[in-house]
Amino acid sequence: MVMGAIWLGMILLSVGAAFGSGNTGVLTPAALEGASAAITLCISLAGALCLWSGLSKVMERTGLTEKLGKLMRPLFRRLFPQTSKDEIALGCLTANVSANLLGLGSAATPMGVAAVKRMQTLAGGTEATDEMCRLIVMNTASIQLLPTTVAAVRAAAGAASPFDILPAVWLTSVCSVVAGLLAAFLFGRLRRD
Repeated sequence: MVMGAIWLGMILLSVGAAFGSGNTGVLTPAALEGASAAITLCISLAGALCLWSGLSKVMERTGLTEKLGKLMRPLFRRLFPQTSKDEIALGCLTANVSANLLGLGSAATPMGVAAVKRMQTLAGGTEATDEMCRLIVMNTASIQLLPTTVAAVRAAAGAASPFDILPAVWLTSVCSVVAGLLAAFLFGRLRRD
């Protein structure tokens, strides 16, 4: 609802600016060009999302996700002590983190929702637990080893080397996850006190 109002406001401002400046002749070609560029971008993003989602399914079926979960179990035990005791919840957590590592925010979201639902079942309530909040922070900030969505956007925009941003992405995503987790632990502790 709010986004609809924002888009309507932007369209009305654009049309008003075109009429105010006397450039109404460029309004229709600009709108058509923007629509064409949006479709091209959506198709290229869909291709990248399908590729990496398929890779995620292959990882799951070959047992690589399970092995990754075992590798991450010591970290998960510290971040999610209650949840890591449950194999189903641990599998959802692993799938979520794996998808985020591949830069698949859209594919990671359903796995994160499944993990939170399982956490809620384990907690036996409707209130968000500290572990749920930490997962949401990790899912939102997410460390990305391969920022596939950003690389797909860069490739669609004509970047010669779409993955040349890797060092900056690694540094900023690690910093954002660490800052978010520290804040989640701090606020969780303050809430309990």
